[in-house]
Amino acid sequence: MKLLDPTDLRILDLLQKDAKLTNKEIAFKLGMTITPVYERIKKLEENGYISKYVALVDREKLGYHLVAFCNVSLKEHSSKYLSVFEREIHSIDEVIECYHIAGLFDYLLKVLARDMGTYQNFIVNKLAKLDNIGNVQSSFIMTEIKYSTHIKTV
Repeated sequence: MKLLDPTDLRILDLLQKDAKLTNKEIAFKLGMTITPVYERIKKLEENGYISKYVALVDREKLGYHLVAFCNVSLKEHSSKYLSVFEREIHSIDEVIECYHIAGLFDYLLKVLARDMGTYQNFIVNKLAKLDNIGNVQSSFIMTEIKYSTHIKTV
């Protein structure tokens, strides 16, 4: 995969800030014509630099008032047990992010819930029912200080 030049990086920066920008708008901002911008974006997509386009929604407006980070340790650590946990966690809608981590715990989950009652239901009726769960420790967001999906490119 070739290294990105400053124009590619600027395109990535612009699209991260507003994925609805048209090729014409990007071309104008970069002082280019539309066709080369279109071709560069296509290449960025083909080479996996742009994996998808999404809309970021306001979780509060959708009624998700509780965000928790859940540290999970498993009883057994063979690759079989890790694979089973990872496969099962994909089917739990409350879990919006899952990371296999190093340290005292095996996984870090980011969980959205409407309130403490629905979070408790998630813990008791979904997470605790998975095989091989050893320990779960939850931390709750009181105030969101910074949230960003932007990766610095320029």
